[in-house]
Amino acid sequence: EVQVVESGGGLVQPGGSLRLSCAASGLIIDAYTMAWFRQAPGKEREGVSSFTRSDGRIYYADSVKGRFTISSDNAKNTVYLQMNTLEPGDTAVYYCAAGYFIAKVSDPQVYPYWGQGTQVTVSA
Repeated sequence: EVQVVESGGGLVQPGGSLRLSCAASGLIIDAYTMAWFRQAPGKEREGVSSFTRSDGRIYYADSVKGRFTISSDNAKNTVYLQMNTLEPGDTAVYYCAAGYFIAKVSDPQVYPYWGQGTQVTVSA
């Protein structure tokens, strides 16, 4: 059974940092596209970042480029999202997703495996 479990969300002041973790089981992250999405209240789920080890593709949404960094620890089969210089507009539930042979990495419809989400709130 494939599972991806997020952790690391919380409340942070504007300009602060958080690191989200996505622990995967039932799959090897190097063989999949691993992605982070977020969904704010009343908004559609949007792609934040992804990486695909097999072909080296890394994706960042324009809104997070230069502030967020995706990385992984193969020994722990875990993907991370380091979020710096956080803004109130980053407030959302953040989800980890995994998929095999993903072409359009920012499309949430194509990912079969999802975590339960972790809340990130950026507020003074």
